[in-house]
Amino acid sequence: MASLGHIAVAMAAGRLHTRAGTPAPRRLFGAMLAFSALSLVPDADVIAFWLDIPYHAPWGHRGASHSLAAAVALGLLATPLLLRLSGPSPKAGADSTLTRRYLITAALCVAVALSHSLLDALTDGGLGVALYWPVSDERVFAPWRPIPVAPIGLGLLSGRGLYVMLTELFYFAPVFAYALWPRRAPK
Repeated sequence: MASLGHIAVAMAAGRLHTRAGTPAPRRLFGAMLAFSALSLVPDADVIAFWLDIPYHAPWGHRGASHSLAAAVALGLLATPLLLRLSGPSPKAGADSTLTRRYLITAALCVAVALSHSLLDALTDGGLGVALYWPVSDERVFAPWRPIPVAPIGLGLLSGRGLYVMLTELFYFAPVFAYALWPRRAPK
């Protein structure tokens, strides 16, 4: 993917995360930015190309970093950061509120991290996603693959890359609209 879909999902998660009342624009932007960064972390595995790790290897592109296990670990590691962005902690004695905030934030973080792999499985190219690593190194695709695979690196600046980005922008426009549509303050 060209990452527009990953960012759209992350921005929607940021909107959900800060939906109580009308969040300060800075808080909303911070949550969207943090979720966007989280959604892109699995693609840090492209460094494998420079390290001469084969694409099909467990640590190659779309390998272990795209697994369910990595998504859960990444989401849980990101949760404290997202909690800090969500505003001040509840007052002392509000343990149930704090627990609820933690669980909701953790669920959103894991969902955003996992969405990367699931969206990549919807692409029409590459070797698939090592979703079940470490149990299996098998690469899988979704049964339906409507998203064109993006060229890696500077190839994204080609005609093919532009086509992929425009396709993703079209597919994810409703998600971007949800994330960015102005909200009225509650009365």
